[in-house]
Amino acid sequence: MTAHTAESFFIPAKLDRKNGVPLHVQIERLLKDLIRQPPYSAGALLPDELTLASRLGVSRGTVRNSILNLVHLGLLERRKGVGTRVVQSGLVAWASLTGEMRRKGISIQSFLLEVSDKTARGKVADALQVAAGTPVKCLDQVRGWDERPTLQSRSWFHPRLGLSGQEDFRRPLYELLKDETGIVTDHAREEFLAVAADVRTARRLKVKKGTPLLLRLRTSFDSEGCPVDYAEIHYHTGDISLTLTSRWEPVE
Repeated sequence: MTAHTAESFFIPAKLDRKNGVPLHVQIERLLKDLIRQPPYSAGALLPDELTLASRLGVSRGTVRNSILNLVHLGLLERRKGVGTRVVQSGLVAWASLTGEMRRKGISIQSFLLEVSDKTARGKVADALQVAAGTPVKCLDQVRGWDERPTLQSRSWFHPRLGLSGQEDFRRPLYELLKDETGIVTDHAREEFLAVAADVRTARRLKVKKGTPLLLRLRTSFDSEGCPVDYAEIHYHTGDISLTLTSRWEPVE
């Protein structure tokens, strides 16, 4: 375990004691900014309460209350004798397949990567909240490992991102979007369905037509709730599994 000192981490901003916003609310915002950055976004332990309190110039109790609020929101987890870190649930980790597999020592292979111009219609237009017929960039990918295609994804991007199609989409997607557009993806709405492989998907994933697949429908948003992208991702269930951890809150 690496010890954190007051000099070994960076707080993205400072507290403003004159703007009328409660300190615990400001601290929560600062912590949210902090945990989006490496190494904390990848699961590193946060600095301890005393270190944070010293850096921010507040009491340890104020810091603790802010951390507990983020724990309640499902953003952080605390383990006795270990420390506090970002919750690395299956849904959070899946935001970047490349990053998650890298942490497991697995190298991702790309079997298909195509960027094209499409018009948003139906569920795509609804998810992106644009008029039907709006031109959008579309990214098609087939990825996997050990020479086996594991997932097929198709993503449609909101036109406000201003993508040219020449970006390096081999990079982790939301890291790329942040660097290229300045837009940070804050949260996503997810739906999971059991489906059967159609002809095209079966061919791309090298399975038989009708093979059971896991379909993930994801619409991602920035911190203001504006859509960033809509994606349809088919997973080969022989190579991917989904594990959810539930935490029961006591009923008073």
